[in-house]
Amino acid sequence: MITAYFARRSADPQTVADLTADTFVRAITSFGTFDPAKGSPRAWLIGIASRVFAKHCEAHSQRSDSARRIAGQRPLDADVLDDLVDRIDAEQAAGALLARLAELPRLDREVVELVDLDGLSPKEAAEALGVSAGAVRIRLFRARTKLRKTTGMER
Repeated sequence: MITAYFARRSADPQTVADLTADTFVRAITSFGTFDPAKGSPRAWLIGIASRVFAKHCEAHSQRSDSARRIAGQRPLDADVLDDLVDRIDAEQAAGALLARLAELPRLDREVVELVDLDGLSPKEAAEALGVSAGAVRIRLFRARTKLRKTTGMER
């Protein structure tokens, strides 16, 4: 869950690994401050991850990842080619959706990421973000509506 959280924020596997490790080191060293009455361990861990990522962004300016090229060419079977085309189409659709997601206000984007991508419940997302569960549900509804409209996926 934590690795996936960072993988959506960075395309560099080394950065993802470093941030994941940093998160768990901080979780281990601050475990004494965890209060189960205030929320779930999952939400607590996501909260730590979001702070680790914020510090990472402050320390390193946001840079776009350069595209990696695959060297060499080889002929592909028709089945492999069809699968590749399907994957490319899915990646393009996902890329468009992620671009629209990035345009949302920060809290709306975080709510969608935590609930729809990380699988947290609205209550857990609320705990991780320090807002009410009702606020999360409202933001989630509005953000999903905006995403549907801007991506042409309206019901």
